[in-house]
Amino acid sequence: MPMRRFASLLRLAWARVVGRTRVAPQRVVLTVLGVGLAVGLMVAVTGVSLGLASQSVVESDDVQYWILPENANVQSVAVSTDGLQLGDVHATSQEISTDSRVEYSLPVLLELLPVRDQETGERTYILAMGVVAEPDASVLGLSTSTLSAGDPYFANGTYNGTWTGEIALSEAAATVTNASVGSSLTLDKRGVNRSFTVANISGGDVTTGAGATPVALLHLSELQTVTGAATGDQADQILVSTDDSEVKEDLEQLYPQTSVVTQSGLGAQSISTSNLPLAVAVAAFVAAAVVGVLFVTTLMGLEVSASRHELGTLAAIGFPRRSLSLLIAAETIIAAMLGGLVGVVLGVLAILGVNAFGHALLGVETVARFDIVLLGYALVVTVLIGIVGALYPALLGRRTDALEVLRR
Repeated sequence: MPMRRFASLLRLAWARVVGRTRVAPQRVVLTVLGVGLAVGLMVAVTGVSLGLASQSVVESDDVQYWILPENANVQSVAVSTDGLQLGDVHATSQEISTDSRVEYSLPVLLELLPVRDQETGERTYILAMGVVAEPDASVLGLSTSTLSAGDPYFANGTYNGTWTGEIALSEAAATVTNASVGSSLTLDKRGVNRSFTVANISGGDVTTGAGATPVALLHLSELQTVTGAATGDQADQILVSTDDSEVKEDLEQLYPQTSVVTQSGLGAQSISTSNLPLAVAVAAFVAAAVVGVLFVTTLMGLEVSASRHELGTLAAIGFPRRSLSLLIAAETIIAAMLGGLVGVVLGVLAILGVNAFGHALLGVETVARFDIVLLGYALVVTVLIGIVGALYPALLGRRTDALEVLRR
């Protein structure tokens, strides 16, 4: 089909859609709103998934900043698995703490630690957090004051100090290991002959979609030793407690290729061993596509049935069946695109609303993120909805018999 003729078809399709909004707008408006709601929901939920994916830090009540590798894995997994880590963290943390504006600086190493169940002897995993114990600090609801002050095994920059073997458990961790205060937890790790004594059990459980996450607190140097992170004195992030926003500029100069992240508060809830953000985004896409196609197919099909006389007239004056099908398809895609524009606006408003609600209720700055890529994503999905939804109306219009319609 020549481009000039195709452009004329598009203009006619636009004129017919606009004309129907003036004469009988019900079905067109419902189509636009149906697609708009579906796309808006998709944009909002995808924004939440982006917010989940951006949370790779550990929450602490008094912490305003986290220092973490710039290319850290932006998934919902807070546990380091061969990802980038910070080095020489003891010395760096001490340097930060010398700043009078900083209350404390806390390096944190996160590892999944295999331990033996106290009763059954079976292997189970807990989320271990290695820290330098501070009297006023807490991580994921567990107070570091339950451990001996500082990091005794890291003596004078070496790993040959006093081994404490202390571990503080959340209630969930105590449950899965059948441990109590004073119990000895044996590591189920090849080549490591170490055990830890439960010093405290507290209610610092982290709740995720799969239930309470078993977490434990250890001295940083001891967790480094049993996991191999002692080489280079490694940790995943450094938590900094301060009331002075100007500290951020100084923190950004400490390490090359690191990011200083402000408090967002969702790190504790985002711990997961599955790709939750991707699953949420895919579910939103599927729901939007199905709902959008159903709206478009049903309502535009009814619109074609209602305008059979007009279509019969076009066929009677020599409009080819192919052109008639393209005309109906173009009308359907135009209606879907209008719905997509409405959906983007609704999605952005929903993201702003979710963030405002999260900040007011939970003190969380960013629950959902808006990225300019979402606009292109919404456009592509809208076009897909229009194309798939146009198949049935176009087929219905193709079956229109001009003579039968004009006889009525």
